[in-house]
Amino acid sequence: MQELGFIVAGLVVGTAVGATGVGGGSLMTPILILFCGVKPAIAVGTDLLYASISKAFGVTLHGRNGSVDWPLVAWLSAGSLPATVVTLLVLRRLETGPHLDHLIQMVLSIAIIVTATFTLLQEPIGRLLARRGLHVGDDLLDRIQRPLTVLAGLLIGTLVTISSVGAGVIGMMILLLLYPRQKPLTLVGSDLAHAVLITGIAGLGHAGIGSVDYRMLILLLIGALPGIWAGTRLGFRLSPRLLKRLVAGFLVFIGVTMAAKAWALAS
Repeated sequence: MQELGFIVAGLVVGTAVGATGVGGGSLMTPILILFCGVKPAIAVGTDLLYASISKAFGVTLHGRNGSVDWPLVAWLSAGSLPATVVTLLVLRRLETGPHLDHLIQMVLSIAIIVTATFTLLQEPIGRLLARRGLHVGDDLLDRIQRPLTVLAGLLIGTLVTISSVGAGVIGMMILLLLYPRQKPLTLVGSDLAHAVLITGIAGLGHAGIGSVDYRMLILLLIGALPGIWAGTRLGFRLSPRLLKRLVAGFLVFIGVTMAAKAWALAS
């Protein structure tokens, strides 16, 4: 029955991602922890490889379409790759146990609530930047874009390695704020390419620590692939705004539940 639960989890998350575009990590990892009884470290490590594999197809399509800004990906990676390596070394020193589980659940709960907030604000901020974007690109913004992009990569790399959350919605919101003159489709492709890179490296690092369940990974992918297809079709028929609000509400519920569980674990 547990195998069926993993397939259903992959199906549910794949459908949500296909319908709303909300990052799978903010849904998959807490579902595995709260509803499937998976240990936090195993849930994070497995979800990282799941995310890298499932998003690679999207990067291929964006690459063929020319909607990936590879220099932008490189600047993000300049911050995220060192952050990922350092974070993996810290996690290796902590080893699997209650301290690591508590750290993961606390960071995960905060990242999920931030993701839910950004999901709700994504459209208003996008409209605001569309109206004012041409007036934001002054000399100051041009000078600070690259340093802030590296810092953004550092933040994303740390968050993703600890919680598997941050490379999707959070990364996209940061790029929208830093690059208001860039085409949104190019930002989506660049964010996706960076997500595949960073989740793949972080996932391999977790595999080296021993926090990846390969059987569970395969079962999640079996459910996710038809889920993404079904979710994409569902997204065309239903209101995207309504779907995103429903997912954001669910994320808030999960984030608060995770925070409460982490607090109880620390007590």
